Amino acid sequence: MPAEHSEQDLTVGVIGGLGPEATLDFFAKVLAHTPARTDQDHLRLLIDNNPKAPDRHAAITGTGDSPGPVLAESARKLAEAGADFLVMPCNTAHAFAPDIRAAVTLPFVDIIEEACDALTRRRPESRKIGVLAALGCLEAELYETALSCRGIEAITPEEGDLTAFMDLLYAIKAGRRDEGIRDGMRGLAEKLIGRGAEAVIAGCTEVPLVLGEGDLSCPLIDSTDVLAERTVRYAKHELPVPGSVILANDRS
Repeated sequence: MPAEHSEQDLTVGVIGGLGPEATLDFFAKVLAHTPARTDQDHLRLLIDNNPKAPDRHAAITGTGDSPGPVLAESARKLAEAGADFLVMPCNTAHAFAPDIRAAVTLPFVDIIEEACDALTRRRPESRKIGVLAALGCLEAELYETALSCRGIEAITPEEGDLTAFMDLLYAIKAGRRDEGIRDGMRGLAEKLIGRGAEAVIAGCTEVPLVLGEGDLSCPLIDSTDVLAERTVRYAKHELPVPGSVILANDRS
């Protein structure tokens, strides 16, 4: 069981490192969404930044080991360290969410569900949504399934565009942020819009490192930003944590 503590806010456990800069971006966005006037107003985040998990894309396509056991171990360590609920700022790794949920009793906030819920709040009339996501995420049909449950069609990159996306993704992971990378990512998103997308979900946490609100000809739903905003609201008791029955301050 997580350790007892007396803070009013809930402690957030972050399964991170998938990749490291996306985790850093999530942390920065949590800070930006937190209404703080002093250090003490900020949340306690326990971040396990572990980039050593096996490649999730290779695992999903059947060419590599599963990262599930590493993610589960991270979840257990965060629970033991005192986390009240868990988040993971990586979309594709949510294909292994069952491993995480089986490892701990803590609530696990799902970035896919949060992004799709944000979409329906902001664009309730939309019926075709572009999903700019990586190979593993698309192979696992994470967004396709979640959007279909909401009566929304997912428009995803075609084969050649998916190859181009993965090349851009690994360039971003290697530290590139030049205009060529930004223009390439913007071009792929605009292709989804050209095929009928009424909004685009940045369904990979590297995408917001090069694209932001206003960069496209339609709204962009930043899954990292959505997760950060909801994380703050859950930790501040503004909303109940999904799947939570007893929150930290209600423990006897």
